[in-house]
Amino acid sequence: MKPFSLKNKSLWIFDLDGTLTKPVHDFIGIRESLSIPREEDILTFIEQQAPEKAHRLHLSLESIETSLVEKSEAAAGVKECLYYLSKFASLAVLTRNTRANALRALAMIGLDEFFSPEAVIGRKEAAPKPAPAGVLQLMAHFSCAPAQTVVVGDYWHDLKAGRAAGVTTVHVDYRQQFAYSKYADVECNDLVALEELLRLS
Repeated sequence: MKPFSLKNKSLWIFDLDGTLTKPVHDFIGIRESLSIPREEDILTFIEQQAPEKAHRLHLSLESIETSLVEKSEAAAGVKECLYYLSKFASLAVLTRNTRANALRALAMIGLDEFFSPEAVIGRKEAAPKPAPAGVLQLMAHFSCAPAQTVVVGDYWHDLKAGRAAGVTTVHVDYRQQFAYSKYADVECNDLVALEELLRLS
């Protein structure tokens, strides 16, 4: 996909953890603390449990996630990239974390000015990624078609959700491994590189 096509997009939906922020979640450690098998998706595993056990696991997971919010740091170039995008596009966040944690993290790292509260969706507001429900919900909120929309994320959950919704996907990989190329239309090392792509278009 040619970079110039990105600048015509009017809705940009960002993952939070590891995309707008530096990666902080130790998912192997989280699985171990919740006694979830290493190969299992955390949220899927919890939902498959009996209601009482699922409730306990959700509370434990939220406690872990809430403690990690305090460690949130903005990703390199994120504020500059969002400022540039905000000149011509609407911005949103779609996270597998809770909406409350997302709003707190955005405020902590000084990005809350770019995202209205209703443009931040967590796992309680829509079926979590890789389901496309949150992407579709945000497109409806902003009255944007798939051709006008971009999903930006660091993991296959984000990209697959975007693909399922029929939108453009941008894979940001700070490790530069790009293991999810089959789900990505555009690949960038970081948000600094993404802004450069947009400015060159």
